[in-house]
Amino acid sequence: MDAPAAGYAFEYLIETLNDNSRKKFFNVPRLGGTKYDVLPYSIRVLLEAAVRNCDGFLMKEQDVMNILDWKTKQRNVEVPFFPARVLLQDFTGIPAMVDFAAMREAVKVLGGDPKKVHPARPTDLTVDHSLQIDFSKCAIQNAPNPGGGEPQKAGKLSPLKAQPKKAPCRGQTACRGSCDSGEPGRSSGKFSSQIENTPILCPFHLQPVPEPETVLKNQEVEFGRNRERLQFFKWSSRVFKNVAVIPPGTGMAHQVNLEYLSRVVFEEKDLLFPDSVVGTDSHITMVNGLGILGWGVGGIETEAVMLGLPVSLTLPEVVGCELTGSSNPFVTSIDVVLGITKHLRQVGVAGKFVEFFGSGVSQLSIVDRTTIANMCPEYGATLSFFPVDNVTLKHLEHTGFDKAKLESMETYLKAVKLFRNDQKNSGEPEYSQVIQINLNSIVPSVSGPKRPQDRVAVADMKRDFQACLNEKVGFKGFQIAAEKQNDTVCIQYEGSEFRLCHGSVVVAAVISCTNNCNPSVMLAAGLLAKKAVDAGLRVNPYIRTSLSPGSGMVTHYLSSSGVLPYLSKLGFEIVGYGCSTCVGNTAPLSEAVLNAIKQGDLVTCGVLSGNRHFEGRLCDCVRANYLASPPLVVAYAIAGTVNIDFQTEPLGTDATGRNIYLQDIWPSREEVHQMEEERVILPMFKTLKEKIEVGNKRWNCLEAPDSTLFPWDSKSTYIRCPSFFDKLTKEPAALQPIENAHVLLYLGDSVTTDHISPAGSIARSSSAAKYLTHRGLTPREFNSYGARRGNDAVMTRGTFANIKLFNKFIGKPAPKTVHFPSGQTLDVFEAAELYQKEGVPLIILAGKKYGSGNSRDWAAKGPYLLGVKAVLAESYEKIHKDHLIGVGIAPLQFLPGENADSLGLSGRETFSLTFPEELSPGVTLNIKTSTGKVFGVIASFENDVEVTLYKHGGLLNFVARKFS
Repeated sequence: MDAPAAGYAFEYLIETLNDNSRKKFFNVPRLGGTKYDVLPYSIRVLLEAAVRNCDGFLMKEQDVMNILDWKTKQRNVEVPFFPARVLLQDFTGIPAMVDFAAMREAVKVLGGDPKKVHPARPTDLTVDHSLQIDFSKCAIQNAPNPGGGEPQKAGKLSPLKAQPKKAPCRGQTACRGSCDSGEPGRSSGKFSSQIENTPILCPFHLQPVPEPETVLKNQEVEFGRNRERLQFFKWSSRVFKNVAVIPPGTGMAHQVNLEYLSRVVFEEKDLLFPDSVVGTDSHITMVNGLGILGWGVGGIETEAVMLGLPVSLTLPEVVGCELTGSSNPFVTSIDVVLGITKHLRQVGVAGKFVEFFGSGVSQLSIVDRTTIANMCPEYGATLSFFPVDNVTLKHLEHTGFDKAKLESMETYLKAVKLFRNDQKNSGEPEYSQVIQINLNSIVPSVSGPKRPQDRVAVADMKRDFQACLNEKVGFKGFQIAAEKQNDTVCIQYEGSEFRLCHGSVVVAAVISCTNNCNPSVMLAAGLLAKKAVDAGLRVNPYIRTSLSPGSGMVTHYLSSSGVLPYLSKLGFEIVGYGCSTCVGNTAPLSEAVLNAIKQGDLVTCGVLSGNRHFEGRLCDCVRANYLASPPLVVAYAIAGTVNIDFQTEPLGTDATGRNIYLQDIWPSREEVHQMEEERVILPMFKTLKEKIEVGNKRWNCLEAPDSTLFPWDSKSTYIRCPSFFDKLTKEPAALQPIENAHVLLYLGDSVTTDHISPAGSIARSSSAAKYLTHRGLTPREFNSYGARRGNDAVMTRGTFANIKLFNKFIGKPAPKTVHFPSGQTLDVFEAAELYQKEGVPLIILAGKKYGSGNSRDWAAKGPYLLGVKAVLAESYEKIHKDHLIGVGIAPLQFLPGENADSLGLSGRETFSLTFPEELSPGVTLNIKTSTGKVFGVIASFENDVEVTLYKHGGLLNFVARKFS
């Protein structure tokens, strides 16, 4: 099915980009004048798509006008949206591709040309959900006791052979790691195993080493376990236009989308238009940080877009989030992101678009923006949109975008007023609501001294710590007598004398994990270390310092940026890759320090950038522990105490005796962003591009058919030609009455798609298990419903198989129902199968909010294949109701104030219903039961498109007939 023709009603808006270009675009601002100028940028993207795709049927002129009148129509009208492209991951993508393969079969049977069957929209499918960790390696340094019990030995390869011997490190004196120095006794063997995802560089001396065995072994198993699916995906990429498959081992869907697939501006047959995307990955929203409108949807909506239909949405409210002021110099990117996220959660933006504007936006890097956009689930927004600006263009230039494309992109975006600048003008958007966040109000903070939820502003740290000394013993208190709070204890360490007191830092650990894996904060720590060393500052040697990167990539960019040696000079040397300080795997403190702490009953401190710091976790004698950003960990280590006011007290002195304050060595956000773009972003994009364009050996060598029709394997239990098209005719038949239908299930309120759709593992006693056992599989080989989404026989048997399903016929939670002609209590599938053999149509009775919860395609496909012709409910979750129509199930609704109980229905009756020849949206129909009762119900179709799809027997049949 071809994509809708360029908006015939608005052809007069088409212009050339400039005098020397063949590129054309719809100059949408001409349509609305001042109305357009005050639209939020995200709504302008919706409007452009509506104008470009207006065909008078799927997209009507009234839809365009509704979007243009967003200010008065928001929340009150449904509008269609044609996204530019689709993104699938393999678990949710395989049913869609199987349907397209089956559609080719159906089109051929009807006498059409199956080669014409292609997705109408560019579709990228990333194979990123198939990996399981079958092989792993573990090596933990300094792990005397990881949380209780006997000390653990260094992990051994399981089940791999030992790693090959690496190139010698040529006798570096700092060698503590896995590389053999070539000197007798130098190699301890502690690091002969590297953990999974370690770098392609020796973590200690940055020498090239072979790709980790674990990665290769896991990929080998992945290709073996999923060979059938991978061969099908490869066939799909060969025969379908508009389909690109990103092979296993390349990256996760949202990262690949952001780093490789994003266009920002599409160019199709010399026509320019904004990039936009929907897909089946919840992290799709990340691309809004690049100025690309996108959000996650369910499988059926995604498939509908692939088939050339729009996504339907209520014209949303748009909350304008104005960022003002300048961020505190000591604030990190993580502070900013979490501060904005917290504010949005408090305001309440659930189900709305959020759009950022104001002078403060330019201070956010693309990494900051995409992180904020990716955290939409945290604050409930549909999406958080950052319009394209100069920061975006600079980022795209760094990632290798063609300069000519960048120039035409900028020209186009400015022509259609989709380019944001900081200067206020008459065309400033108006929003449903405006909230202001002053970046200066976001302050750097730490958490502690005992619980991660106890936040302390860095500016208040000295005052708060002194208060903790005074407080009674508890979550914040240590109850130190006032006369002892200034006590000090002298220690001798490595030939020098030092004084320990309350607040002295004795453990400082920079850890790149969880919220601190953002490159900017690790680079900030490195830059701060460089400036500190250059200023002559150092860390007291008795402080137990360590650097534990979360992956080899962190080591790589710290090294390539030149800051790693400076961290080492301050004592922050790489100790390995794995959980260490967070879980209590800290090397023991020196005897001198331990004795001093006990002698003075000192409240000494640990500072780390991990995510756990409960009292005594780092060391039982370290009572105060604080979580801090990596640069603050380095700063407190240099200061040697947390009992310091960074604003008024120096960290130390330089060689001339001049005081050095934290602000003297703290790197600016501009410095960090520049290094991040040059040392992290660019190499990362280059590596990903090479991976995708070159592929990997296993994928390249994988054999797959290239026939027009897929050669289905009748023995396969993973991929099967579905039966959606079994009764397809070239022209739709007149609507058939539903006569003497039995009730398959009698359900109550709030039945969710989780109750309906197959999910999770396959229970050994289930109908799906019986099917697989009959085909020679053992329970260990059942796998999950998710892995078998390409087999409709498994998925149909898993429909309504949830053990928490409450069917009123049974009276307790169970995936069972009653087959009334025989009186047997059976699995839902077995009962439905008997009804189908008897030629009996089925309906479902339900209460309020039927189909609530996440969008799941098999929550509609499954009931259809069970023989369900209609659902009669008090109310529906709208998305699920749309899905029912999309598969050819009639959504019927009780009249207001009525339900099964009020009408005296038991569910044991049979039901008959006749449709009028001219079915219209919202018409009232009459149902007659076998007991003689007659009552009215609403045919819950909302527009002519839904009626048309239902008359065709669903979306797939509608499109298949177009191709034939």
